[in-house]
Amino acid sequence: MISSQVDVLLIGQPKAFHADGTMSAMARAPVDRSVFLGKHGFAGDQVADQTVHGGADKAVHFYPAEHYPKWIAHFAAENFVHPLLDQAGAFGENISAGVLLEDNLRIGDQFRLGRAVVEVAQGRQPCWKLDHHFGVHGLSGAVIKTGRCGGYFRVIEEGEVAPGDRIEQVHMAEHDWTVARSFHLLIGGGHRAEGAKSALRALAALETMAESWRARAAKLAGLPPFKGSAMPSA
Repeated sequence: MISSQVDVLLIGQPKAFHADGTMSAMARAPVDRSVFLGKHGFAGDQVADQTVHGGADKAVHFYPAEHYPKWIAHFAAENFVHPLLDQAGAFGENISAGVLLEDNLRIGDQFRLGRAVVEVAQGRQPCWKLDHHFGVHGLSGAVIKTGRCGGYFRVIEEGEVAPGDRIEQVHMAEHDWTVARSFHLLIGGGHRAEGAKSALRALAALETMAESWRARAAKLAGLPPFKGSAMPSA
């Protein structure tokens, strides 16, 4: 069973992000106090575009602390030191913690997070905002290629969470759909592989997978569209 702790807890509000008027809450700031975690996220934490961010399946964005040295090395190979990587929060995460690696976490794994209970819902799909945030063209593509995506928790039980709180696994999902495997299949190009449709059908039927990713799996598998739990038969 996985055990970790909240190294850094970060909260943010939408701010001016791009010259075209686009807003973003990616530049979250660390807090040194407990914060109430509700079904749709931390109190005081908001997203700019609710059509693609936030919601029950994306209540808490976590990012593994182990990835930071890898990204520092990535930029160092190009003789570049990126200041955003000096501290947690560079990827817009709410929770910076060790051990919560994509290969370690299964969709549906549950954790006691402070006084709350959360469940792994999906990986985080990067977009152009990550490139703009870093000022580096192609970073979102590098995230997809490496699979260093981080992910999202949904909230099973609400409660207070504070920096330094333990993150203790309380339930292990009984399947092998890790964040890494599902991310590769749906986002990293794995759906193009021979025989991928059976895997896509299986993922579309996985009830603990975020609804948007189940819909994506169904679409890639050529299944009829669905809403909520009204899944098509494979």
